[in-house]
Amino acid sequence: MTDLRIAKDRLLYMYSRLVDGKMLYKKEEAQRFGCSLRSIQRDIEDLRSFLHEQNEASGLVQDLVYNQKLGAYQLVPPSRNLLSNEEVFATLKILLESRAFTKKELYPILDKLIDCCIPKTEQQRVSELIGNEKLLYVEPQHKDKFLKKMWELSGAVHEHLEIIINYRRTDGVLVQRRLQPVGIMFSEFYFYLAGFIVPKEKEELKFEIENDPFPTIYRIDRINSFTVTETHFAVPYSKRFEEGEFRKRIQFMYGGHLQRLRFLFKGGSYEYILDRLPTAKVVEEGENGTLIEAEVFGKGIDIWLKSQGELIEVISRQEIPVN
Repeated sequence: MTDLRIAKDRLLYMYSRLVDGKMLYKKEEAQRFGCSLRSIQRDIEDLRSFLHEQNEASGLVQDLVYNQKLGAYQLVPPSRNLLSNEEVFATLKILLESRAFTKKELYPILDKLIDCCIPKTEQQRVSELIGNEKLLYVEPQHKDKFLKKMWELSGAVHEHLEIIINYRRTDGVLVQRRLQPVGIMFSEFYFYLAGFIVPKEKEELKFEIENDPFPTIYRIDRINSFTVTETHFAVPYSKRFEEGEFRKRIQFMYGGHLQRLRFLFKGGSYEYILDRLPTAKVVEEGENGTLIEAEVFGKGIDIWLKSQGELIEVISRQEIPVN
């Protein structure tokens, strides 16, 4: 390979790293390509000239700037908006605390976030900050690698394609269901698929709530296998399933009747209740406590109410009719 070809390959490699949000360290690049620091400096000047020409042609102003604090060169502004150090750190902590993934799926995600978004000089620091949690991480009991499965199910949701799933219930019984999938959600350690059941011919299914307008919820890790069919189903915009609105009203992914609940909170700060129940609003504050009202589904909210003990006194429940 000629010296000219080597130099071109070196330039292309360095430029691709910059576009990917990486930083260029002169000494590191010189060692990588077995050349002098002076050669790398010439490459940097060539890249600057190229960027200036591109700026005039495209109107997008970018420059190759030396970051004195990090001792490296970087594109400003970056070609891709990468997460900041603090954003990456917060995301890493959330992923670890969620305990939603197996180690085999979680660890590569953590490593990629650090490698892609954190400058080289800060990577060790961030790794050390999450090191203990990573070492002592307890993965979910199901041990199921589900990311690929969830991604493929999301495709069926997006394309409005019916699916057939083989699902393991909590009692261990394996059942088959044909569904119209409408959403994917996360709650307390698990990801869930929401879907409307399509009964087989002459099949009679017993529902806890007759003519329930809301979808059935399935834990994705319990879906043993599934098939995406070629059958499309229509979703009128006015009747589309909205995960965000549904998620506001459901606790622990338990359904039940939609109801308007009023209760008296006898504790100090009620902030955590408003965070726990997104539909909650303060009706009145008095000497005996704070009167709060929320729209919630029945079963899940009962579990939560019991966990609060004497801090909460239920005042009224009113079932909300849903078409």
